[in-house]
Amino acid sequence: MTNSDALADKVARSMLAAEGTGPAWGIEIEEAREGYARVRMRLTADMLNGHGIAHGGMIFALADSAFAYVCNGGNHASVAAQASVVFLDKAAEGETLVAEAKEVAREGRAGVTHVSIRTADGRAIAEFTGYSRTLGGSVI
Repeated sequence: MTNSDALADKVARSMLAAEGTGPAWGIEIEEAREGYARVRMRLTADMLNGHGIAHGGMIFALADSAFAYVCNGGNHASVAAQASVVFLDKAAEGETLVAEAKEVAREGRAGVTHVSIRTADGRAIAEFTGYSRTLGGSVI
């Protein structure tokens, strides 16, 4: 593991530990390295909408968390400037969603990260694109 990969992992795990949301939802970091993060979350009954399927906000939140770990991975405090999601399929209670985030562009203080959300068995659930803006200062 390179120093930049180790830093990205440390930043992601520090951010998750400091959040109220990620731990409350059971988000787990599988891997975090420079420009990349993979996180997971098991869907529980309180994450479902009125149709009995995963609430879109929960899918978005998982993707947004993976996005945050990527765009802050260099230990430069960053936030979302804009994000969009396309929902492709439904997910049910008990399924585990995996969000895999990859930074696809960075120029100055701006960055673009793509996140694919799939079930643990690989079924496509959503595609998310996040645009980040570096604020200045460090995360840890």
